[in-house]
Amino acid sequence: MSGHSKWHTIKHKKGALDAKRGKLFTKLIKEITIAARSGGGDPNQNPRLRKAVNDAKAGNMPNDTIDRAIKRGTGELEGVNYEEVTYEGYGPGGVAVMVQTTTDNRNRTVSEIRHAFSKYGGNLGESGSVAWMFNKKGQIIIDSGVKGEDEMMEIALEAGADDMQSEDGTYQILTAPEEFHAVLEKIKSAGIEPLSAEITMIPQNTIKLEGGAASQMLKLYDTLDDHDDVQSVSSNFEMDDAVMEQQA
Repeated sequence: MSGHSKWHTIKHKKGALDAKRGKLFTKLIKEITIAARSGGGDPNQNPRLRKAVNDAKAGNMPNDTIDRAIKRGTGELEGVNYEEVTYEGYGPGGVAVMVQTTTDNRNRTVSEIRHAFSKYGGNLGESGSVAWMFNKKGQIIIDSGVKGEDEMMEIALEAGADDMQSEDGTYQILTAPEEFHAVLEKIKSAGIEPLSAEITMIPQNTIKLEGGAASQMLKLYDTLDDHDDVQSVSSNFEMDDAVMEQQA
């Protein structure tokens, strides 16, 4: 599992993500709005919207807030015009970083993203500078305590997954992006609730960080991930679990 996926999973298990409910709501509202705009306002006919709505409900977002976000996406209500923008750059130790954002102000967002990179020993790059180092995949992380490995592998492959790996007390299930929503729904229908599930960028190779570079990279990751406009952060860093546990 890539370093950014491990870090996200460790924080999820420690409940660190739940403490940021306000920021979570902001990101979910943007995702609902974008999903409704791109694929229509009916969750039954729009898998991306269905997942966003389910995530919002899991986070205890009120139904009327969800409905308003959908209507802003479909144009039934006036709202902010969001666009999806991906930024690429390098973090401490030369690791590659991709930042997927949803913004209503490109100038503000790029300025703040650039500042975060600079503050923690990195630099923002040009479009295409690191994207070639990643593959776009659906990624579903499951606590390995819910099923035995053979049984979980059978469920994943029957659901249409490409691969499953077992590591650090979790199963990482990978899918083609276009199969992600179908695989996720089949896994949930088997009574299994993932720790996380998203379409993300999986690095082809990793760079191991130690010492100050490792600490700086986790600070950069968290700063980017906490930004209201950032939907996800992907990187090819790797580091010892002990370092991540200590930072968490």
